[in-house]
Amino acid sequence: MDHRPRVGVTGSVRRWAPAWWGTKTALSLAGASAMRISTRHGNADETLDALIVGGGNDISPEHYDGDLTSPVFYDPDRDLLEIRWIRYALDHKIPMLGICRGAQLINVVLGGNLHQDIRNLRHLTYNRPGLLPTKQVKIEPAARLAGICGKHNLRVNSLHHQAIRKPGHGLHVVGRDLDGIIQAVETRSGQKIIGVQWHPEYLFYLPAQFALFQWLVRKEWG
Repeated sequence: MDHRPRVGVTGSVRRWAPAWWGTKTALSLAGASAMRISTRHGNADETLDALIVGGGNDISPEHYDGDLTSPVFYDPDRDLLEIRWIRYALDHKIPMLGICRGAQLINVVLGGNLHQDIRNLRHLTYNRPGLLPTKQVKIEPAARLAGICGKHNLRVNSLHHQAIRKPGHGLHVVGRDLDGIIQAVETRSGQKIIGVQWHPEYLFYLPAQFALFQWLVRKEWG
């Protein structure tokens, strides 16, 4: 009988979705089973041990009082699906890891808001997206995330043009890039929640990034 933790993973509906396969592989190596959740995939149920809210397209600004005329692509059905799962996880104290869009959406559900476009805020970091760990992020030395990753200076990838502006209720900012843009948030007590602006599912070959998946499936917080 399989006693491995069951982790729901939200994301794209596409059959070839690299983020899904990267996350599934990382979770498998961490000793967990991944259950895919999307508007076309429903193989997760309410027996989940943890939830990963994955990256993807922008969040509809109606959810955080943003500019409704902003000319970007949204997926309203995905927004609603993931909001329901985040609220379920919050209500049932299920550990959560938010990745890029996922970190932003957890923040929005908790009452925070977003920068809709950070490109004009960048001066020391690139707007150019990339999967390789080329961007610097400084983690607060006392943060749980620093203990999980084993360091407080990280090299990460970057695929986003939006970011957390005001953290939601119970979330603490623990990581920023060289421009001061928020790159990581976490809870300090109670439910296990970490949100990162980068994509660790593409970097799980690095011990500091793989540690996030190991942390998610451990029973203890630290």
